Parts: sequence; structure tokens; C-alpha cells
Amino acid sequence: MATTRDPGPDTSLIALPFYPGRVADSGPISPRTLIVSDVRLYREGLALALEARGDVHLVGTADSREAAQNLLATSPCAVVLLDAGMPNALAIAQTLMLIDPGIKIVAVAVADEAADVVACAQAGLDGYVPRDGSIADVAAAIHGVIHGELLCSPRMASTLFKRLAILGPVDSAADAPLLTAREMEVVGLIDRGLSNKQIAQRLRIGTATVKNHVHNILEKLQVNRRAEAAAQLRAHARAAPPASFGRRAERERSMDRTV
Repeated sequence: MATTRDPGPDTSLIALPFYPGRVADSGPISPRTLIVSDVRLYREGLALALEARGDVHLVGTADSREAAQNLLATSPCAVVLLDAGMPNALAIAQTLMLIDPGIKIVAVAVADEAADVVACAQAGLDGYVPRDGSIADVAAAIHGVIHGELLCSPRMASTLFKRLAILGPVDSAADAPLLTAREMEVVGLIDRGLSNKQIAQRLRIGTATVKNHVHNILEKLQVNRRAEAAAQLRAHARAAPPASFGRRAERERSMDRTV
């Protein structure tokens, strides 16, 4: 039976810039991709469908956190497709991000509800495909996250904007720059005069991973030199009152009750 090539993502999906500072390098035309799902029929079917398209390079499939870790150790990849239906999906995502902070993770078959999509964003995932998405949408999400884009429905885009509005405008004197805990560690060690190699030894990670963190830090803080990043964080620490964290937490609790 002849296979008809999917024409592309649904027109009901739009591309939005996602998390400034996390934009990846252009990468290969066929991103190296790993599928993680505890349902064999689901992961094998998704693998066959993606391979038939020819624009995604599948490095393998895994049915658990341990299997995914083992595959990443031998076959590095750019994107992980994670079955959102797995009971510990977000925990698996966070483990894989610790192993490779540069990896992009897309949750697949996510309920198109505010709470579920926001949970993916808060866990640090780079994209998602709703339950009614197509194989074309999955492929578009893979290529999108490589270029720092998120595909979501117009309704969900509106919901995310409302959530940002509830959080309120960012006050540079009260809210810290959007750095991860690991990036804050790296900046702290930069401030102490450590080189990339010394930071890698201290944190027990690869030098290339440290370079990736430094690149992201400079982009997020919009500076060109490591010393400038450390100085900016020091200045912010002196300016930000401790109570600001309490105010942000209260806004987030209020938001959770209203979204």
C-alpha cells in the first residue's frame, strides 16, 4: 500500500517564541530523536510514522527512565519525545535534563488544558503536542524546539499570556533573571574566578556542558563577557529585597486558584 506523505502541521497550530535565551543552534536537518513511552504499541507506531516522513533521525526508543538514560549514554540526541501519559513523565524529563542540559524535551499526547500545559512549562520542557495532534504536528514540534519555537493552539497561547499577566510585570530590582539553579551555580563559580575546566571538575560535569551553560547565561543576561554576568548577579542580589520571593510565591498561589 502506498504511503501518502503528510502535508504538514495542522493550520490550527501556531508557532510562538519560547523562553528567550534557550534558543538552540540550528542543528541538523533531521534532528536526532529518542522516543520514551511505557506503551510498546504507542512508541513503535510513533517511531514507524516518523521514520516514514524522513525528516527526523530516530536514535531509538525506551520504555523507562533507566532505558532512556542508557540510550543517551551511547547515542546522544537533540530531542526526546516523552509520552505524557507515563505516571512519572515529568520526573523522567528532569532526570534527562540533568544528564544533558542541552537536550530538548517534547511531551506528546498532553491534554490541551491549562494545568497540564503549564505543568510541562514549569518542569522545564521545551514543547508539547496535544492528544489530538497529528504525526505532522509531532515532527513540527521536534523541528520547532530545535529553533527555539513552541507550537500551541491559539486558545492555549491566550491562556499562557493570561498566566503571565497574573504574575505581573518583571521588576528588575525585585525579580531575579531567569537562570536555572545550575546556571546560578556556574555564575557563582565564575565570580570566584574559576575557569570552565575548573567549574566542570567542581560540578562533575563535562567542559562542553559548562560552555553551554555559560552561553545560555550570557544570552539571558544580555551581556558579552563572563565577568559582566557575575557583576550583574552581584548587583541584583544587593538590590533585591528578600520579601520579593514571598510576593512572587503569593502571586503564583493566587494564579493557580484562578487559572
